[in-house]
Amino acid sequence: AASNADDAAVAWRPVAVGALAAFALAAAPFSARAEMRLPPIDTDPNRCERAFVGNTIGQANAVSDKALDLRKCSYDGKDLSGKTLSGALMVNTSAKGTNMTETVMSKVYAPDANFSGANFTNAVIDRATFDGSDMIGTNFTNAVITGVSFENTDLTDADFTEALVGNEDVKRLCANPTLKGETRLQVGCRN
Repeated sequence: AASNADDAAVAWRPVAVGALAAFALAAAPFSARAEMRLPPIDTDPNRCERAFVGNTIGQANAVSDKALDLRKCSYDGKDLSGKTLSGALMVNTSAKGTNMTETVMSKVYAPDANFSGANFTNAVIDRATFDGSDMIGTNFTNAVITGVSFENTDLTDADFTEALVGNEDVKRLCANPTLKGETRLQVGCRN
């Protein structure tokens, strides 16, 4: 009889472990930033200059022969209009007042960056992360914004005039306390 009980316990062990793992994942607060492991910063002395060329192989799918590592680079007041920066790592990047008109930013990881006063008019921003970034006065006029995370991002005085914002993105943006007044209406917030 002990053998049958042991066999039953062994048979149920994977189910119990799976249920426990599912519970742990559901109960733990989700944070993509906490789990993101990035490679070391590229040692190429010209890595910041690659933004002026962009990602020329995979375009919007972020496929590239080499990571577009723009972490801790400064593009303040520069012109990056029309560039494809898909797949770029832009942690702690500064792009204050940068012209990013018609820039494609798909699968960009840019937490804790500074895009204050940047111009994203007609840009495509898809599946990007700007968590904790400074985007005060950023212009998103007529931009396409889908699957983007702006958690803890300062969007004070940002302009979303005529921007195409995905439904789930509207919900998340409207929960941002820095989105006020006219900007809330531009995004499509109902309250």
